[in-house]
Amino acid sequence: MSYELTIEPLGRSIDVEEGQTILDAALRAGIYLPHACGQGYCATCKVCITDGEVDHGSASNFALMDYEREEGKALACCARLESDMTIEVEMDLDADARDIPVRDFSGVVSRIDTLTPTIKGIWITLDHGATLDFQAGQYVNLHLPHELGHRAFSLANAPSRGNEIELNIRLVPGGAGTSWIHQHLKVGDPITVSGPYGRFFVHKSAQLPSLFMAGGSGLSSPRSMILDLLEQGSPLPITLVYGARHQAELYYHQDFLDLAAQHPHFTYQPALSDEPADSDWTGFRGFVHEAAKAHFNNDFRGHKAYLCGPPIMIEACITTLMQGRLFERDIYTEKFFSAADAQQVRSPLFKRV
Repeated sequence: MSYELTIEPLGRSIDVEEGQTILDAALRAGIYLPHACGQGYCATCKVCITDGEVDHGSASNFALMDYEREEGKALACCARLESDMTIEVEMDLDADARDIPVRDFSGVVSRIDTLTPTIKGIWITLDHGATLDFQAGQYVNLHLPHELGHRAFSLANAPSRGNEIELNIRLVPGGAGTSWIHQHLKVGDPITVSGPYGRFFVHKSAQLPSLFMAGGSGLSSPRSMILDLLEQGSPLPITLVYGARHQAELYYHQDFLDLAAQHPHFTYQPALSDEPADSDWTGFRGFVHEAAKAHFNNDFRGHKAYLCGPPIMIEACITTLMQGRLFERDIYTEKFFSAADAQQVRSPLFKRV
């Protein structure tokens, strides 16, 4: 059994299977709806129901208040249709965005590397020569066994290598999903992913230099985006400022040094925040935002900035960029929310965070 969902102001109608969420049906039809956590925590996917009945599912009372439900609001990531329905969605059109339908892919783990003491590189070769079409910066859901569900991980490879995808997965203390991946996943294991997801990509039409600021496994998306820009022959300046605590956690370091040597318009600035004072490290000592501020002499005008990493790093980078006269329209962040993240107060000056 299925229902018909009409999405305004697009004027598009799609079929939604019984038990399928509004968000999943739209994404699989190639229609992007704003979303972030996918778990009913953050309210990014809030829509207005103008006709029809819905089951709100696991939407949290924090993200969707009782009075909002009475007013006809719903969270697309949790809501399941109980009749034909029409919804209204606020969405921004972006000339650089591609609406790629979400698909399920089966594959096999073809390689596992220890990139740092806490980050593993996982390579998955898709079955039957399938290729995952995606924009550099997007992510996939990795489906785990038993009751673990799925976890979202950014794609670290360039889109041109869509048959064998790469994920950089950090071990989260106490995290059941990442613990299983680090301790039990083996080369040769079958695995399933779905994607692509996300609205994080290079805004190429702006024709502006790109600044990437990343920390930890947040390097995944910038790596994919930088590799794609270099493969496409973009002549615009590209800068990567990447932070880790010490040298053991600085991964793909030599690769980026080699890329900088091969491409004069690509600059790589690593920064270590907790490197022993008596080590052989001659690079920048400090945090990502401090390294960027020093490199650009506190003037970021004329750039597009892309931020990936822990929330505290992103907040510090936003503050530094704005102090250096780069503002919201030119700053983009990769959003991943937990229930705890969603309830934190975020800057009222910066709506995309």
